[in-house]
Amino acid sequence: MATKRLRGSTWTYVVKRSGLLDRPVYLSFPSEEEGDAYVARLERLLDDGIVPPELVEQQYAGLTISEAVREYLHAAPVSVTDRSNLGVVMERIGTVKISALTYTWVESWVATMKRGNLNLSPSAIRHYVGAVARMWDWCRRSNMVAGENPLRLLPRGYAKYGEHDQDALGKDAEMREDISRDVRLAPEWEPRIRDVLAGGFRRVMPSGKASERVMSLAFRESLLMLFDLALETAMRMREMVTLDIEQVDLDRRTVFLLKTKNGDKRQVPLSSVALDRMRAYLACLEQEGGIDGFAAKNGKLFPWWDGRPGLVNINRVIAKVSRQYARIFDAAECPEFTFHDTRHEATCRLYERTKLSDLQIAKITGHKDLRMLMRYANLRGSDLAESLW
Repeated sequence: MATKRLRGSTWTYVVKRSGLLDRPVYLSFPSEEEGDAYVARLERLLDDGIVPPELVEQQYAGLTISEAVREYLHAAPVSVTDRSNLGVVMERIGTVKISALTYTWVESWVATMKRGNLNLSPSAIRHYVGAVARMWDWCRRSNMVAGENPLRLLPRGYAKYGEHDQDALGKDAEMREDISRDVRLAPEWEPRIRDVLAGGFRRVMPSGKASERVMSLAFRESLLMLFDLALETAMRMREMVTLDIEQVDLDRRTVFLLKTKNGDKRQVPLSSVALDRMRAYLACLEQEGGIDGFAAKNGKLFPWWDGRPGLVNINRVIAKVSRQYARIFDAAECPEFTFHDTRHEATCRLYERTKLSDLQIAKITGHKDLRMLMRYANLRGSDLAESLW
């Protein structure tokens, strides 16, 4: 039964119904008679399991973006990337009510991300908008919002900077553009990187004078294994660093990824090179003392992540390992190369060294959109030429 109370000259009713209403609904009426009549009709509908649309809107009218995001993350499978992006969204616009997300508001939000102190790249803007759009879709399916998703109405190219953005930023301000990284692992770079990983010398040149000293690296063998695995499989650092040993199946020559950046499961085949390196690495882990003092604690394949869940903890580990490789690449005199470039390099090698189709390569690399692989199509230009008369 609903409860009612007279507040001043207005009657306020509180309607609760477990299993139908996620939260209490508050209704106000100028007279008790009008309120009693409306609530009586409402409760008859609720008794029949029917929630009127206007009640759904009333129930979630005050829901903020932060509250909607928390419910979404708790109830739906969300990719690691979206979780990270939604965390930023909560910090910046979390207090905005979700009912305020009209098309006009969304346009204003996109403009805000381009201007002021943010001045984000088009790619970053698309990531944030996409994450919120997927959250909004879930809210609609959950009857928390109604109507068309305003974020889906944005025109093609909405994230690109235009003349009006230049006017707002000033003529001397930077107009951000998407930059596709196409850095390949040059033939002379890989031996130098392996030399550093194997205990080679770091070249330091202060005041124009060359000097040499041994570079200190913790978990050197694990760093080498991670580098080899990246070049042979095109896996992301996060996917590899968080691996359990039981996810590696030497007999089937595969690594089974439980959850990837896209939120999907994936089986990654191991090349003969990766298989040999993995066998040797696992054999060393089983020896007394393990590798560099790491003996597969908690069943982990690599020593950096202790298995504690939580995006913040995992991101901290990824950042730490990334900084380690930045030092390595700098010591090998290829500072423009980053660890994520190994994924690009590995994908290029799949196109250059195999006859696998785009779909087969996408199953290995985890690209959901085959258009992402079109940038590699030129690598097979010679193959196409050989097919001509």
